[in-house]
Formats: sequence, C-alpha cells, structure tokens
Amino acid sequence: MPRVAVSARSRIVGWMMLLLIGALAVPTFGISVLWRAELDRQVDVQLRAEADKLRAFARASRDPHSGDPFTTGAELLTAFMTVHHPAHNTAFFSIVEGRADRRSPGPVPVRLDRDPEVVAMMAETTDPSIRWLDTSVGRVRYGVVPVQVRRDPADTRLVLVAFRDRQLSRESQMAKTLLASGCVALLVAGAASWLVAGRVLAPIRLVRQTAERISETDLTQRLTVRGNDDVAQLAEMFNHMLERLSHAFTSQRRFLDEVAHELRTPITVVRGHLELMDTADREASHQTRALLLGELDRMGRIVDDLLLLARAERPGFLTLGTTSLTDLVVDVVANAQGLGRRHWQVAEVADAHVDVDAQRVTQAMMQLAANAVAHTTEADTIEIGSRLRRGRVVLWVADTGPGVAPEDRERIFHRFYQGDAASSGGASTGIGIGLALVDEIAQAHGGAAHVEDAAGGGARFVIDIPASHPRTEDVHGEPDPDCGGRGTNRLLRRKGAEP
Repeated sequence: MPRVAVSARSRIVGWMMLLLIGALAVPTFGISVLWRAELDRQVDVQLRAEADKLRAFARASRDPHSGDPFTTGAELLTAFMTVHHPAHNTAFFSIVEGRADRRSPGPVPVRLDRDPEVVAMMAETTDPSIRWLDTSVGRVRYGVVPVQVRRDPADTRLVLVAFRDRQLSRESQMAKTLLASGCVALLVAGAASWLVAGRVLAPIRLVRQTAERISETDLTQRLTVRGNDDVAQLAEMFNHMLERLSHAFTSQRRFLDEVAHELRTPITVVRGHLELMDTADREASHQTRALLLGELDRMGRIVDDLLLLARAERPGFLTLGTTSLTDLVVDVVANAQGLGRRHWQVAEVADAHVDVDAQRVTQAMMQLAANAVAHTTEADTIEIGSRLRRGRVVLWVADTGPGVAPEDRERIFHRFYQGDAASSGGASTGIGIGLALVDEIAQAHGGAAHVEDAAGGGARFVIDIPASHPRTEDVHGEPDPDCGGRGTNRLLRRKGAEP
C-alpha cells in the first residue's frame, strides 16, 4: 500500500485508539483513585461508629453476673467484644497496662495483638485520632479508645483496626478485570478501525490513483461517483475539476497552435524580404519597408489582443465613468469609417449618460465594426446604434453581409473559435479572439454579447449591459418608459429602418 495512504490510515486509527484509551482510563481512574478515597472515608466513619457504640455500651450495660456496673475496664471491654462483633476485615483487641488482653472473635488477616511493637506503640498513644499503620498484609486504619471505670486505676484501652487494603482488594480486582477486558477491546477496536479507515479512505485513494494516471495528454480519467455523502461530493468535484482542466488544456493547445500559425506567417515574410532586400534599389526598399511594417503592425495587434484577453479576467479590468451614449456611438462611427469603404450609418441613439468603461466599450464596438468590414463588401451597409431598454444599455453593429449560420451563433464568441470560409464569405477570421474580447468586455460590465439576424438581412451583433445609474438628458421633456431615464431614444437615420 502506498506510503501516503498508510500514513493517513494510521493517523485515523491512532486517533480512534486514543479515544478508546481515554474512555477506558476514566472508569479505571475512578475505581483506583476516587473509590479509594471514598473507601477511606467510609472506614473512618465505621471506626468512629464503633467507638460511639463502646461509649453507649459503657453507659448502659451491667455485669451479667452481679447486675452491678462494671468495676474494671478489662471486664467492660471483654463484655463489649462478646456482644458486638466487628465487620468484615475489621478487628478489636484490648490493651491493659501495656499488654494485649482480649481479642474479638473471628478470623483476621494478621494478629496485631501479638506484635509487641504494635501493642507498645498503641499503649503509649494519647492522640484519639485515626491513623495509618503499615503491616505485612498492607495498610490498615486504626484508632485507640481509652476506657476509664471508677475505682479502676488500670490503663485500659480498646484498639479498633480496619484492614483497608483487604477491603480494597475486591475493587482492585475489578479494576484489573476491567483493564484486561479493555485491552482486549482495544485490540478488537484497533482491527475494526483499521478496516473501517480503509473503506473510508478507499475513495480518496481512488482520487489519488486517478490523479497519478492523469497526464497533459490524457485527461479522460474520471471517478465513479457512488452515494450522496461527502466523499461522493468530493469525487464529483474532482470530475468537474478534470472537465475544467481538460477544456483549459484544449484551449491552451489550440491557442498555441493558432498563435504559432499566425505569428509564423508575418515572421517568415519579414525574414524573406530582409534576406532579399536590395539596398541599391531605393523604390524596392521603400516597398519592402512598408510591407514589413505592415506585418509587424499585424503582429502587434495580435499581441495586443492576446494581452487584452488575458487581462479581462483580472481585477481592475474596467475603469467606470459617466459616459454619453450619443457621443460614444458617434465617435465609433467616425473611427470605424477608416476600417473600409462601406455605407456607414448612425442608427438610433440614446440621449443618456451611464456609468461604463468608455474605452473598453469603444474597443468592443470597434471590434464588431472590424468584424462587419471583414464580412462585407463596399456595396454593403453597416449601421451602429444604441438605446436604453428597461434599465439596460443595448449597443449594436448591424450589416447587410452574409450573416452567421445558426449553428455558429453561440460558438462564435468562444475563444479561438473560427468559422469556416464559406460562412464568413471567404474572409479570414484571424485567430478567433476578436469576438471573444467583445464577450469578455460585456461580461465584465455584467452583461453579454450575442448575434442575431438583422432586419434587412445580414448579421446584427448586440452588446447588452446594465445601465448602471443612468443619467439622461431631457430632450423632448417626456419620459420614455422604455429607456430607463428621462431622455428618449433618438432616431438619426432615415425613417422606416428597423433597429
């Protein structure tokens, strides 16, 4: 299995194991620490309760033989231990004048009353508090209760002993059993987690394997999407990404092919004329110079168009400003007349000011005008116009040329798309970025570009963009509900023509 997949799988299993270990550590800690503290508290309560029982017994009990109060402390303690039996893992014994006297009945883990050092220590104890004592069977809690009876000067005391570690042994055994079963559960959970992690990571591993098979020349690999969970959505997004990459690489290859073809021709022409140039023939030199400059200008236009197309997708492509639609259309018609001898006409124009990038919109309109010139003859008519329609600016360039085939009307605005010679009237269409620039400029303004049939035949290329904050001039004094402002759309051409 690949190293990366094993690493991710190991991390997932590791986190799951840590969670399980934490889940087992909490009860184990509770048994070993919290329950031990609770047991110590209960032992202390038990020893104090036994001491209270001894005091109550001393006040109310009588000698069973004479019926009189006990005359010695030893007799009192013997009678108490005869009547009151200690709890499990608990023992009593009495000390009289420094020596062990009597012991409560029942088995005990160890006979502390037979240990002289323990007896001597407890005989000298004057502190009534409960203390710890280390023995061969573990730690014990003990308390010493002095007993005084009238007319008995003997030093008598009762020792209460609780074997705490013996009482804790059952809980310790439970903790060990829980720990052992937890270890087994960890092994089983680890194996199950490894299998589950493998199934969860399988689609991701498939994504990685598919990515490894993808190359610049093979983008046909796709993932099989199953289900509707997050992993399925990841696979679907991966397939969409491959689609975008495939289109991008296809466009890039076509772009490089077209640019190489378009630039190779003028470079070859320039090189050939430079090699054949005869400096002695002044007239031929001037002709060659004019030809070379023309080819270099064409290369410059291609490079400028490519740079503009590249900038269209970057921020800051537009510089919006208040622009007069009338002035824009009139300027475009005036400048377009230098593109070729055609019957140029100004169609309907809108007397309005809108916020657009006048330079970019002019570039788009000039591109449409150049495209119209390329597909028409001197006998054809080209008209340019604008209008405001329900808060939108509509600009168009219409010609009486051969028009655009229906199957080409959507693709014609795609980058590097070139219609065939028949559909373009035999004219060269360049590298197919002119109309793509028009569409990019329209989209940058929040609109779109499209082509349709002109009213008198031919093609009508339209730019439709929002009229951002229009400010119109009141020409006729009556508002036009179709123009989005106070001004009206003005007809500057012969009557009867359709926009």
